Amino acid sequence: MVLTPEEWVRQHFVRFLIDYKNYPISLIALEKQLTINNRKKRTDILVFNTLGTPDIIVECKAPSIKITQDTFDQIARYNLKLKANYLIVTNGLEHFYCKMDFENETYIFLREIPDYN
Repeated sequence: MVLTPEEWVRQHFVRFLIDYKNYPISLIALEKQLTINNRKKRTDILVFNTLGTPDIIVECKAPSIKITQDTFDQIARYNLKLKANYLIVTNGLEHFYCKMDFENETYIFLREIPDYN
């Protein structure tokens, strides 16, 4: 695997989830494939809960890529299928954490995601 700038961000964010937020490595999947509108897509990082359902989707961009509304639209499309509780977008320099509000069909920005309990 080539260490692209995006891959560098992904590997560091996985370490953050494991080392600082205490998520078990066994619940973390990289490049999990899903099909949206008959097109194959991949999540950068998908964290499952202990029941095996998606809990967190992380979209990683290279540090040179500015995070825009399009980035949030991309991860929101993934979440229409996955129904995760948290969405994270990062370019390694900026991190945006959101908690889904399914009842109102929106997301709430957070300072950080909760630690794994």
